[in-house]
Amino acid sequence: MEHRDLLGGFIRLHILHHAAQHEIFGMWMIEELARHGYKLSPGTIYPILHGMEKRGYLSVRVERDGRTERKLYAITPYGRQGLELARLRVQELVGKRHKAAEA
Repeated sequence: MEHRDLLGGFIRLHILHHAAQHEIFGMWMIEELARHGYKLSPGTIYPILHGMEKRGYLSVRVERDGRTERKLYAITPYGRQGLELARLRVQELVGKRHKAAEA
């Protein structure tokens, strides 16, 4: 993915956004991000999810179905605070861009 270092933050924001709406799991998130133009592999998404859990943005629970195990991630209160702050910063950035274009 071109500009991976810049877009990594947007990927994390997408994850928090969806985790705030419902529990998510890795493969679902890969498919959802693909709809937004991001091409991620399991080797990319799972370390991101684990890192976000480790930093307190997501909580995880394990769901078993026979031999299959799925980790379901949900946003934490800390994650909600981070998501709200990020939304404000994005609005500030976009708002300034539009004002500069109008001048």
